[in-house]
Amino acid sequence: MEISRQFVRQKNPCTDGFRWFMRHFQEGADYQPLLDALVAAGRVSDACWLMDQFGPTKAVLEVDALEAEAVVFAGSLLVHGPIEVDSVLRIGGSLRAESGIRVGRRLQVGEDLWAAGNVRSLGSLHVDGDVRADWNLLVAEGLDCGGDLRVGWDVEVGSECTIGGQTTVGGDVAVGAALKCQSSLRVRGALQVGGSAWAAQGIEVSQGIEVSEHLEASWGIVSGQSIVAGGAIKAGESLAAGEIIQAGEGYGIYAGLNVPVAVWEASAWVRARELPQRLFSGHWHAPLSA
Repeated sequence: MEISRQFVRQKNPCTDGFRWFMRHFQEGADYQPLLDALVAAGRVSDACWLMDQFGPTKAVLEVDALEAEAVVFAGSLLVHGPIEVDSVLRIGGSLRAESGIRVGRRLQVGEDLWAAGNVRSLGSLHVDGDVRADWNLLVAEGLDCGGDLRVGWDVEVGSECTIGGQTTVGGDVAVGAALKCQSSLRVRGALQVGGSAWAAQGIEVSQGIEVSEHLEASWGIVSGQSIVAGGAIKAGESLAAGEIIQAGEGYGIYAGLNVPVAVWEASAWVRARELPQRLFSGHWHAPLSA
């Protein structure tokens, strides 16, 4: 794709960026070489702006390893070794790493992201497609995943976490702010959320659930240990914990919000070690040992 000055001008670029383009590429330039030149000149934000305007390409780049200050590539990238990028790594297509990924400021992928090792971003992570990390996923700021999220070990997110598909995590999940999952959430370890946690389907956690604000799922919520929230606890169907279920002071616990009262005994049961305080809906089942 050739980028002409008329083409760029139609996108209403900033004055400084357009002047730079005219000084270096008055006759125009091919798309990826222009992105590379912007990054080499330290104009990474301009390169990202250009990709916002013209989108991804079908090009595929395969390399043994990747180590750079910043990378903006419009196509898809396959890296056989580790990825170490100091500031921004932005890929228009998919990103596949047969080792780990470490990015210093922002990692953004237009399609799917897969890594055979850890994925670590010291800033934010934005992926339009699926995310798969065979080891840990560590994000210092916010995580925005448009598709499914699958992580073999632990997930740590410093700020808000939004997931557009199913979430499956082999270890613990710790999120610093709100957690929103547009499908089901399954965690083999513990779930700890610094804001509210919401799932469009069910939540299943093998260990405990601890949420600073509200906890809500349109289907059921199941925890192998306790369920503790600083706000309300709401389940569209059943609610179960191996230990206690505890809402915040002044808040209630609700099960069966999305099923008729007539079927609560079968589809909106509540089980825990003891009867929760302020259980306002659902069918309470005494502990099996009682």
